[in-house]
Amino acid sequence: MVRIAPSMLSADFLHLEKDVETVNAHADIFHLDIMDGVFVPNISYGFPVVEAIARKARKPMDAHLMIIRPEKYIGRFAEAGADMLSFHLNATDTPSEALAMVKDAGMQAGLAINPDIPVESLFKYLHECDFVLIMSVFAGFGGQKFIETTYSRIETVKNEIMRSGLSCLVEVDGGISPANARSLADAGADILVAGSSVFGASDPAAAILSLRQ
Repeated sequence: MVRIAPSMLSADFLHLEKDVETVNAHADIFHLDIMDGVFVPNISYGFPVVEAIARKARKPMDAHLMIIRPEKYIGRFAEAGADMLSFHLNATDTPSEALAMVKDAGMQAGLAINPDIPVESLFKYLHECDFVLIMSVFAGFGGQKFIETTYSRIETVKNEIMRSGLSCLVEVDGGISPANARSLADAGADILVAGSSVFGASDPAAAILSLRQ
């Protein structure tokens, strides 16, 4: 069954505990978008918010680092409560070493790529990853339109994972809604990240249920 990972970047930060409880009750994973204003143009939030969510979270926390030199902060995110951590392939010169650091810190390790990065660039790292994150929009901004070529990109990665006999999961992030969730799952997605389609809905719990269906 596909797992639903609401993006806390779209949550109501004036009432964050309420949205945390919604994820605890109805979803599977907390998705945490970490932006540094350098690798991507925007800045999101840092360790105080991650630690605050961790104090109430009863589901795994998935930190998606959109930052340069992610290896500098891997240990800090583990200490802050992250269970999963992904970074962008082109954000470091040493992806394999960084993936090993993530695992050594006790987290599941993932590699992320933007829509303009060929999915084949992930292939040589798949055996080192617990999951890969295929961006279906460009990292750094919420509310972007879903890029339709994502389906074939997921299929290509999933086929390589299966051909290689690996257990690496495929996570997809960007423009995900009940309108495309089933097609993404059919293409091979294991984890769907959804922000505005969950927390922008009048009933976030119902929105999560719609994504599952």
